[in-house]
Amino acid sequence: MVDMIGMDRLSQVLWRERELLETLAYKLDIERMVLATGRTRWLVNVTREIEEVLEDLRATEVLRATAADEAAASVGMSPNPALAALADACDDPWRGILLDHRDTMINLAREISETSEEARGLITAGYRSARETLLAIGGTGTESYSPTGTAVVEARRSRLLDRSL
Repeated sequence: MVDMIGMDRLSQVLWRERELLETLAYKLDIERMVLATGRTRWLVNVTREIEEVLEDLRATEVLRATAADEAAASVGMSPNPALAALADACDDPWRGILLDHRDTMINLAREISETSEEARGLITAGYRSARETLLAIGGTGTESYSPTGTAVVEARRSRLLDRSL
């Protein structure tokens, strides 16, 4: 027989984790928009907020692991069960509830991964653009690497700057 209190506790922790994943997806989307618009003034704030959500998620993961172990023990499973396996070991309504949590969390993880990849691409493009601009307006020369991996710096060239613009 399934321990109703243990399953209810697990479901509550999974709801909290889902809420945090939703918040993380939202914050990452804000970060991506900030990067896309070039309004980097807000980048420090959103990065801090993302770190706070990630801290909460880490704490919730510990709670989820404990609750899942308790729920697994109540249905005769060993500790650290996969959520799908735990759902399969339960009768309805818990099977449906646990599978709903699992499916939603998989979709959120996919969305978070895609948004993070987009933001990473924007950061990389912004870094390259800023570096090229700095080198063009007065850097120490163009830096590159030789086939052996050592840094190679081209000699600084004179540049004409039309100040009438």
